[in-house]
Amino acid sequence: MGLSSALASAMSGLRANQAALSIVSSNVANSQTPGYVAQTPNQIEVSTGEFGSTAMTTGVSRELDTFVQNQLRTETGGSGYADQMANILKQLQNVYGTPGNDGTLETALNNFTSSLQALSTSAGSSSAQRVALGAAQTLAQQLNTTTKGIQSLRSNVEQDLGTSAQQANAAMQKVADINTKLQGLSPNDPSAATLMDQRDQAINTLSKYVDVRVVTDGSNQANIFTNTGIQLVGAGLASQFSFAPAGALTATSLYNADQSKSGVGAFTIKLPNGSQVDVAANNVVSSGQIAADLKLRDQTLVQAQNQIDQLAATMSSALSDKTTAGSTVSGPPAGFDVDLAGAQPGNTVNITYTDTTTNTQRQITLINVTDPAALPLQNATNANPMQVGVNFSGGMGAIAAALNTALAGTHLTFSAAPSPATATTLRITDDNTGFTKVNSSSSTKTISSLTSGNPQLPLFTDGGQALYTGAITASGSQMTGLAGRIAVNTSLVTDPTRLSVYNTSPVTPAGDTTRSDYLYSQLTTAVFSYSPQTGLGSASQPFAGSVSNYLQQFLSVQSNASTQATQLQQGQSVVVSTLQAKFNSTSSVNIDSEMSNLIQLQNAYAANAHVMSVVQSMMNTLLQAQV
Repeated sequence: MGLSSALASAMSGLRANQAALSIVSSNVANSQTPGYVAQTPNQIEVSTGEFGSTAMTTGVSRELDTFVQNQLRTETGGSGYADQMANILKQLQNVYGTPGNDGTLETALNNFTSSLQALSTSAGSSSAQRVALGAAQTLAQQLNTTTKGIQSLRSNVEQDLGTSAQQANAAMQKVADINTKLQGLSPNDPSAATLMDQRDQAINTLSKYVDVRVVTDGSNQANIFTNTGIQLVGAGLASQFSFAPAGALTATSLYNADQSKSGVGAFTIKLPNGSQVDVAANNVVSSGQIAADLKLRDQTLVQAQNQIDQLAATMSSALSDKTTAGSTVSGPPAGFDVDLAGAQPGNTVNITYTDTTTNTQRQITLINVTDPAALPLQNATNANPMQVGVNFSGGMGAIAAALNTALAGTHLTFSAAPSPATATTLRITDDNTGFTKVNSSSSTKTISSLTSGNPQLPLFTDGGQALYTGAITASGSQMTGLAGRIAVNTSLVTDPTRLSVYNTSPVTPAGDTTRSDYLYSQLTTAVFSYSPQTGLGSASQPFAGSVSNYLQQFLSVQSNASTQATQLQQGQSVVVSTLQAKFNSTSSVNIDSEMSNLIQLQNAYAANAHVMSVVQSMMNTLLQAQV
C-alpha cells in the first residue's frame, strides 16, 4: 500500500502543479488588464489514511489590501469633488476676467467713477456727459454679461448632474447584477474571482460620483452605502438616481426643498425598498462629483450671483436713495418722528437704540413690504440690523400696532405722531422704563425724478425704466438677479444733461458740480453695509465699505477660493496616485514574481514526475520478483 500512497501523492502533486501553472499563466496574460487582481492558488493537505498525504487545490485567493482599497475609494470620491470644484471655479474666474484688463467689472467701475470725476471738472460739458453716460452703460452691460456667465455655469452643472446620475446608475446596477451572479459561488471559486474584479471596477467607478462605504457579507454580497447611511446597492438590488432637468437656469432659479417652489432640476434617489429621497434636502451624498455639482449649483454659484446682485443694488441705491434724519422728540418718552410719505416698496426706516441693561447698541430696519404674503421677514440669528417688514401705506395706527407686536420686548414704542405732524409720520420712542434709549432714526426713500432738486439720481434702473427700490414680495427680493437686468435709466439716455442738471425751477446754474460730485462720492467714499449672503461678514457684523472696496473684496474672495480649490485638487491627485501605487503593489501582477513561481512549479512538476517514475520502477521490480 506504501507504493500506492506514494503514487497517489505524486499524482495529486502534479494536479496541484497544473492548477498553479494555470493561475500563473492567467496572471501573466492579464498583467495589463485594468482592474485585474493577481491570484494565488489555495492548496491544502489531505490525509490518505496511511503514511504521507496528498495535495488538493481548493480555489484561488485574490491578492489585495482591502484597507488600502477602501481608503482609495474614499479619496477617489474626494478627488471627483475637488476636480469639479476647481474646474468650475476656474471658469468662474474667466467670467470675472483678469483684473486690470478690459471687459471686467473692476475696469468698468473704475472707468465710470473716473468719468464722473472728469464731469465734475468740466460741468455742463456735453462730451463729458456723454462719456459718463457711456461708461455707465458699459458698467451695466458688464454686470449683465457677468450674470449670463454665472448662470451659464449653473446650467452646465445642472446638465452634468444628469450625466453623472446616469453613470452612477450604470455602476450601481452592474454591482447588483454581479452580486446576483455571485450568489451560491464560493469566494475562492476562480470564476468568482473574475466577477469580483469586475464588481470592484464598478464600485471604483461609482466612487468618483458619490461617497461609498462597502460592506461584504458572508454570502459574498457587496452592500454599498453612502456615509450618511443611504443604501445604494443591496443583494441583487440597486438604488437609482433620478434627475428632472429644469432647462437653462436664471438668477431666480433657486433650489427649494418644496419641489413645487424649486426653480432647479429635481435630483432624487429611489432606494431598493422603493422609497424616494430628495438628494439635496437629505444630504444623501457628501463627496464625489455629484456632491460638488449640487453645491456649485445651489450654493457656490448662487453666492457668486448674490455678490454681483448686491453690487448692482448698492450702486443703484447709493445714487438714487435719499436718507433723511428723523425729528427729535424730547419726551418723555424720548425718540424721533419719521415721515413715511412717498416711501416706495422696499424703502426703509433705520433705528439705532441702546439696551441700557447690557449697554448694547442694536439696529432695526423697518422695510416697506406691500405684499402680505412676504411677511413676516426672516432674520438670521443675531442679525444686525434686524429686519421687520410692514406696509407703510396701511395707516399710522395699523403700522404702529404691527410694530409694537413684532418688536415686543425691545422696550420701544411706536405710535402715530400727534398734530401738528402729518398723518404719515411715525413716532418711535422708548417705553419710559429706562431699559432702552433711542439713539437715532432716519428714513431712506428712492428719488424717482431726474430733476427733483436733489443731487440723488435714479441713474440705474431695473430693466431701463422701473426704479430699483429693494422691494420684497412673496416671490423674493427685487435684488435677486438685478445684475442681469440693470440698465441705465432710459430718460437719462434721452437727456444726458441730467447728469449735471438736477433742478429746473430754478434751473441748475451752469458749472454746478453738485450732482456729479455727489455721484462720485457715493461710489468711491460712502460706506455701506452688505448682506452676509454675499459670503462677506456675518449676520451680527456685516461687511461695510465703499462700493469699490466691496467689489475688490468679493473678487479677492473668489480668486482665493479658486486658488484653494486648485490646490486641493492637486493635493487630492497626489493622495489618489499614492494610494493607487500602494494598492497596485499588492494587487497587480508582478511579472518577476510570476516567473520565479513558474521556475518553482517547473521544478516541483519534475520532482513529482520523478517520484512517479521511481514508483513505477519499484512496482516493476516487485512484479518481476513475484514471477
